[in-house]
Amino acid sequence: MAELDETARTAVWTELMRKYSADGDTIGINKADLRAAVNAIDTYMNDNAAKINNALPDAAKNSLTSAQKAIMLSYVVLVRYQVEV
Repeated sequence: MAELDETARTAVWTELMRKYSADGDTIGINKADLRAAVNAIDTYMNDNAAKINNALPDAAKNSLTSAQKAIMLSYVVLVRYQVEV
C-alpha cells in the first residue's frame, strides 16, 4: 500500500488535533510538529510494510487481506499503548 496522499494525511492530522483538544490533552508539540510526526509515521509504515507482513505466521500472512492485517495492527498498537483515562 502506498503512502497516504496529502488529503488523507491532512485528515489524520486534523482528527488528531480534534481528539487531543476534546480530550483536553496537552501534547507538548505544535501543529507543524504534529503534522511532521503524522507524515513520518505514514512514511515509516510504508517503508516497513513488508517487514511487518513477513513477521506474521504463514497462515495469517497468506490468508488475511491487507485491510485485515492493518486493522489487526491498529488494535494491537492501540491496546499496547492505551492509557487509562
